[in-house]
Amino acid sequence: MSGSADRLPRLLALVPYLMSHPGAQVDEVAAVFGLSEKQLIDDLQLVWMCGLPGHTPGDLIDVSWDGGEIIIDNAETIARPLRLGIDEASALLVALRMLAATPELAEVPGDALPRVTAKLERAAGEGAATLSSQLAVDVDAAPDALPRVREGLTRGRRLSLRYYVPGRDEVTPREVDPTRVVVVDGRTYLEGWCYRAEAMRLFRLDRMLGVEVLDVPADPPAEAEPIDVTQGVFRPSPTDELVELELSAAGRWVAEYYPCEQVTELGEGRLRVALRARDEDWILKLALRLGDTGRVVSPPEMAETVRQEAERALALYAHQS
Repeated sequence: MSGSADRLPRLLALVPYLMSHPGAQVDEVAAVFGLSEKQLIDDLQLVWMCGLPGHTPGDLIDVSWDGGEIIIDNAETIARPLRLGIDEASALLVALRMLAATPELAEVPGDALPRVTAKLERAAGEGAATLSSQLAVDVDAAPDALPRVREGLTRGRRLSLRYYVPGRDEVTPREVDPTRVVVVDGRTYLEGWCYRAEAMRLFRLDRMLGVEVLDVPADPPAEAEPIDVTQGVFRPSPTDELVELELSAAGRWVAEYYPCEQVTELGEGRLRVALRARDEDWILKLALRLGDTGRVVSPPEMAETVRQEAERALALYAHQS
């Protein structure tokens, strides 16, 4: 938390904390806020220059930290901690309910999550609790896939899958040594070593048409490492075809949503982006989704395929209307 976008809300939380903890020590407060002592002192120096309009000594917040003890005064105007808005509280409540529904936490003892959820509901008020309770949290698991995947993980057994691949519209058999279950963007995935691909792979549970627990110990090779899903599931390969698109201001979301190898500003909010397409169907669906907010410019054969498919779709639409 070192950027300016993070610093303001931190300072607005720091002052009420110090007001309610007189005599707090620098090292203790730094630990509470996840900062180094130097970062905390930098924040205190900034707080020392804040206050009411006029900026006379009587208007500014008075803070000192000599000897490691933090003393703050004249900060009553922002002594109350920030409150979450109804949309922020609702988002947190939905996230907590999704976390509680994840398979990895289903059998964890203790009531920490329910207690945190109950406290947040009380603090946020009836509106946020009602709104979040109306949103269903669905982990998208096929009816019998999740129990069998969990059995394979618990027993340390290899899994045999019948897995649907939408990009090729085919069902493929897979043998997988399971390593964990993860939830990314609201979807539940099995992570494991796939013997068909000879690599670590993620498999969406709702695309598993069949799961069988084999009487074979799961034994991933030494090079099998967890897949980094912090930035999403899609990770292009260097062997995937490089495609260039021109995007209007309304289509700029593509550069934020997908990993791009090159992004060039064209003026008036327009962009030219280069990204890797895992297959033709994927880029075709993206181009049709963009409509008039983006177009494929290279490779030429891909641009022609998109044009033909768009014309075919328009012809069908005109025929039906």
